[in-house]
Amino acid sequence: MIRKKTFMTVREAAQGGPYDERPMLPDEIDPQLHLSVNDRPQPFYLICEKDTMLVLVSGAGQVRFRQSNVHFHPAEPGDFIYIPAGTPHRFVPDAPSVVHRYKPRRAGLEGVAWYCETCGTELKRYVWDTEELLSQAAYRKYCEAFNESEADRRCPACNAEHEPIDLSPYRWETLAKELSPTGGDAA
Repeated sequence: MIRKKTFMTVREAAQGGPYDERPMLPDEIDPQLHLSVNDRPQPFYLICEKDTMLVLVSGAGQVRFRQSNVHFHPAEPGDFIYIPAGTPHRFVPDAPSVVHRYKPRRAGLEGVAWYCETCGTELKRYVWDTEELLSQAAYRKYCEAFNESEADRRCPACNAEHEPIDLSPYRWETLAKELSPTGGDAA
């Protein structure tokens, strides 16, 4: 995948998909800018070891937080939303949205988590090292694992069962192959 120091977000967004988190700048640039085009709620809460920043380029929505004194932050074009390190967060668009995420080139540990929509209990969490596994490969791998386990999708507190995630809209497998020098899981 060719990365450039400059690009037109609108043109690049037309080629993107939901929660691609596609790095856009040359690999040596820090912080790195990632692009996503989101038309549905993020299928998990993302947890980053280091601080990140979301910038809403177009659309509208909100960033929902867990384990934080802030529960949500509304988002409209031009908003810069700071995500403190270690804070589970999820973008939920009100309209199709183009989002930039700034994060360190060496992002460290990342994770995904699911919470009960009924009572808020954490259902499942997976964590990986971004030096060993590309985030896009991890998103696919751990969403598939979550889907396969009915026990993980059933809340231990209120017994609510959560539906499997429809993975058909996400291009994570293709992106992981494009981004990896080995064509897959490597960072």
